[in-house]
Amino acid sequence: MVPIVLQQHAEDAAVLHSIRTALTTAPHVRLKHIRRFDDRVAAHLDGLAVAGEHGWPMIDAALAKPSPGALFAAAVTAIDSRSTERLNRLYALAEAVPEVQPGLLSAFGWVEQEQLRGIGSGLLASPNAFLRHLGIAACAMHRLDPGHARDAALDASGPVLRARALRTAGELGRCELLPSCMAMLSAEEPESRFWAAWCAVLLGNRTAGLDALKLIGEGPGPFRARAFRLAVQAMDQEESRQWLRQLAQDPENLRWLIQGSGIAGDSLYVPWLIGHMNDKKTARLAGEAFSLITGLDLAYLDLDRKPPEGGAGGPNDDPNDPNVDMDEDDGLPWPDPERIQRWWDANGSRFAPGTRYFLGATLARENCLRALKEGFQRQRILAAQYLCLLVPGTTLFEWRAPAHRQQRLLANMG
Repeated sequence: MVPIVLQQHAEDAAVLHSIRTALTTAPHVRLKHIRRFDDRVAAHLDGLAVAGEHGWPMIDAALAKPSPGALFAAAVTAIDSRSTERLNRLYALAEAVPEVQPGLLSAFGWVEQEQLRGIGSGLLASPNAFLRHLGIAACAMHRLDPGHARDAALDASGPVLRARALRTAGELGRCELLPSCMAMLSAEEPESRFWAAWCAVLLGNRTAGLDALKLIGEGPGPFRARAFRLAVQAMDQEESRQWLRQLAQDPENLRWLIQGSGIAGDSLYVPWLIGHMNDKKTARLAGEAFSLITGLDLAYLDLDRKPPEGGAGGPNDDPNDPNVDMDEDDGLPWPDPERIQRWWDANGSRFAPGTRYFLGATLARENCLRALKEGFQRQRILAAQYLCLLVPGTTLFEWRAPAHRQQRLLANMG
């Protein structure tokens, strides 16, 4: 084995994992793009697997400066080789360095269910709360019910373990656990409170659960975006209109209003959205919201334009520019307001005001499945949640899973 080649496999697997993580929530990426990227990740992981023990010095070198990507590559290789000793060392590293834990979790979602036989059951039975959390998460990512371990975690004193159990109940569509979710709506720790509300809404509660989710979606915090999106999805048209009108009282909420109008799917918002396409700060976001309602691919239909001067919102090469944040709208096309207005003048009559539209059609299982097969990742996330909202108890489609697994499942869903 050539050391430099093995080093390249270890380093590239780690880097590509980090990129893939970003792609799963990107506004311009479809499932077919994820599939091509997954093939690249798999090729490097295969190189490490074939190398056997010869690959571990390179993996250990990458772990000297722990990152989620390095831990992902190491964990997949350890699971593939059934190395309990190496897995135990990776568990200890992840527990000690929380910021790399997503890489370990991703590894358990990446490998096939059969590869976790014996490993998952050992985690679920562990006296260590972190390992039980990992076991429950591994089951949830493969949409397997962790059973007693999940039920015990719902009553656990540790907020992280309890939050993971609440999230799992929603992902698996376990409606019989709705009372447990409702009981946690007033939990002190934000993580449990959010996942309890998120779970309750997915499982069909549109009263206290939705109220709790709206409250989280109104103010700052790490769960605001997820809470906001699901809350708008779960509301009827009149309720969402009132909520967005309430948020509009604060000018700082403009971006939230644009997102919310697209998710609400009411054609009444379209003229307002077209107006915001003239402002470079909101143009791309307004274009995305317009596409959510109409189903139009602006770039494919030539309804976009070149970026305006100074339109890039992210960091640049100027060392004196204090803006180091990534552009939230990166990847979205720049809409052409004039051409879009002409399209709307000719086609807007097809969209009845007061009706919820999702990607150009009234909300139904069929267009949600179409979105999961053909849509962009942000649209696919909404589609997965809509399927649960339409039929509470539905298992949440795992839009982050390896693309070949998603494609296989979608083929069986019709």
